[in-house]
Amino acid sequence: MVDGWSATEFWSRFVIASLVVWRLTHLLAFEDGPLDAIARLRQRAGQGFFGKLLDCFYCLSFWTAAPIVPMVARLGETKPVRVVLVWIAVSGAACLLERATAPRE
Repeated sequence: MVDGWSATEFWSRFVIASLVVWRLTHLLAFEDGPLDAIARLRQRAGQGFFGKLLDCFYCLSFWTAAPIVPMVARLGETKPVRVVLVWIAVSGAACLLERATAPRE
């Protein structure tokens, strides 16, 4: 059991969170979005910190995972180090999904 959850529940939440982070990160980094809203967002971000962040899938996945982590790690009931590890793991899983689905160069 992981913090009161069954292993099945933890892993199903982890997989869902990883897919969500991959999808959102892919949308923000590579797609134009509905009505080109994401493309305009990237254009407005320019070449500053946020512009560079939106250009890097791996960097962006780390920050995209942050608000998703509470779905997997119970904040307040889980040790902070475990929350950080889940955060990094969800981002890492999204990065692996990106590598697995990206066109070969």
